[in-house]
Amino acid sequence: MTSQPAPADAAPRGRRGRPGNDREHVLAVAVALFIEKGYDATSVADLADRLGVTKSALYHHFSSKEELLGLALDDALTALEGVFDEPSGDAGAQLERVLRGAVRVLVEKLPEVTLLLRVRGNGRVEQAALERRRAFDHRVSEVVTRAQDEGMLRPDVDPAVATRLVFGMVNSLTEWYRPGGALDADALADTVLATALEGLRPRPIRAP
Repeated sequence: MTSQPAPADAAPRGRRGRPGNDREHVLAVAVALFIEKGYDATSVADLADRLGVTKSALYHHFSSKEELLGLALDDALTALEGVFDEPSGDAGAQLERVLRGAVRVLVEKLPEVTLLLRVRGNGRVEQAALERRRAFDHRVSEVVTRAQDEGMLRPDVDPAVATRLVFGMVNSLTEWYRPGGALDADALADTVLATALEGLRPRPIRAP
């Protein structure tokens, strides 16, 4: 999907741009601009202007605007997929770990996750990202189903619907959460878990 950047000594000095514009910085600025203007409405010229460099200086680091989008989306998706790497244990505990991990990823990679949630499948990079998102949602639904089978969640809720509703809550954090506020990732995850899972717990059987 991406091409390797040319060696540093292959580019003339005049094409280097301002000091500090390394690949990570260029990518971070690109993500912010994609969120601000929309990916389709952002041109390479816009990005070069925001960075204060020439377009040729950008091509020293990245082959295309599409490559920047692909790297940002892959960063967010790889982090989200990584929440399944921990030992599973029982399904209820795994579901809590997945939700807690998803909140942590959102906090740590807020711009990248925000961008991920705004893609609509325009182009091959966005389509591939949406496929990975659907696969992630399917894995969560499977955990919810297992938790229901194990009697840890109420059985009268559709697993796919429950997954959409719970992650709708998690994803909404991108609209209002700002790093450095009163809630850190752990406190935020505690609140999300308490709110999201309470309605999914089995109801106590009342005596007639």
